[in-house]
Amino acid sequence: MARNGTSILIVDDAKFSSAVVGKALAAAGYSDIRSVSSAPAALVAMEERPASIVVADWLMPDMDGLELTRRIRQLDEASNRYTYVILLTAREGVDALGKAFDEGVDDFVNKSSMTQQLVPRVLAAERLTSLNNRLLAENQQLLEQNRKLKTLSTLDPITGLGNRAYAVKRVADALRHAQLRGGAACYLLITLQNYAEIERRTPRPTFAQLVAGVARRLRQLVRPLDIVVRVNPNQFALITHQPDIEQCTSASFRRLLEGINLKEFKTNTGYLSVRCTITLVAADQGTGFPEPEAIMNRAEQLQPKAQEVGLIVAERWQQPQRA
Repeated sequence: MARNGTSILIVDDAKFSSAVVGKALAAAGYSDIRSVSSAPAALVAMEERPASIVVADWLMPDMDGLELTRRIRQLDEASNRYTYVILLTAREGVDALGKAFDEGVDDFVNKSSMTQQLVPRVLAAERLTSLNNRLLAENQQLLEQNRKLKTLSTLDPITGLGNRAYAVKRVADALRHAQLRGGAACYLLITLQNYAEIERRTPRPTFAQLVAGVARRLRQLVRPLDIVVRVNPNQFALITHQPDIEQCTSASFRRLLEGINLKEFKTNTGYLSVRCTITLVAADQGTGFPEPEAIMNRAEQLQPKAQEVGLIVAERWQQPQRA
């Protein structure tokens, strides 16, 4: 019976022993069999093409079977696969075998009984290797799907608001609207200054309830067409279009600061106070229109100043000076 799909690499510096192993495996139906005479040559061969099963002598010059196993595990880790390692040995005793298992060796075949034990051990290794590699591949697929979902997702799971990726799109829309139809695009970054402190001393369900409450209040404080998003765990943002850049001032949005800072939030464990600061960056035809990330980053850069004064810091966009 031909056993296609299982690649076996024999590593033995003794030609006779290597030939015996190869002949036994070929008789069992394995056809993809390679042989090398040293551990370094085995590593080169595996980098060129991985093997499903490695049958190696424990005692070899230059690099023994244990060091070879360590290096194989490094290759496995880098390539997200599993190689089954069987060592051929004349050693016996719990201590020697225990050390080998600790190094990642999967199984042993004693040289004195190799003709009886080798093929059954390799058959078992074939099943285990196939299962392990299938599970690794499926897990990798799940990880890739999760990455794609995270990339495609535009919603914050706690508040239901758009996340940073969504914010970038809506800032781009606001800038485009102001560029085509006049008026100003305004980006406000609302930072919860005591976020970490509250998170540290508040049970998780209560904390999530508080964050959702901040989101609801912000939506209540703005116009229906204004966009509220959660760009970072401790930061919300408001994206708005104003008829004139003169309306993009600290005074115009003081209601947001006071609405968050002056009124406590009710949770299932009592009332909690939130302390926030706001930075505002506006752009119109007179200032020029930046890329969405640029205006968002500028609002972030103004945060230390807002935290220092404890109020709203407003700025009109300024094109960076060329060196």
